[in-house]
Amino acid sequence: MDSNSKNVSKDLYNLILDRKENPVDGSYTNYLFDKGIEKIGKKVGEEAIEAIISASRGNKENTVLELADLFYHTLVMMAYLGITPEEVEEELKKR
Repeated sequence: MDSNSKNVSKDLYNLILDRKENPVDGSYTNYLFDKGIEKIGKKVGEEAIEAIISASRGNKENTVLELADLFYHTLVMMAYLGITPEEVEEELKKR
């Protein structure tokens, strides 16, 4: 992933897709894909709860960390289900 990229989310999504198509031994992303949607969904839920708790405590720094975890796991879920960032963007534009 290019550290100078202006679109980190799409770069990360593409990296996740690459792991899906080209598994790497020891990759946490591949572990999640191997465990399936139930495990991925549990991680999304756990990270959402952790972000909510951190935010409710007013801990901005930790909330950023938890939101990053939530964002990553959400992208893994999207890749697992074949949902593209563009599909989500289109839905957001409708709102």
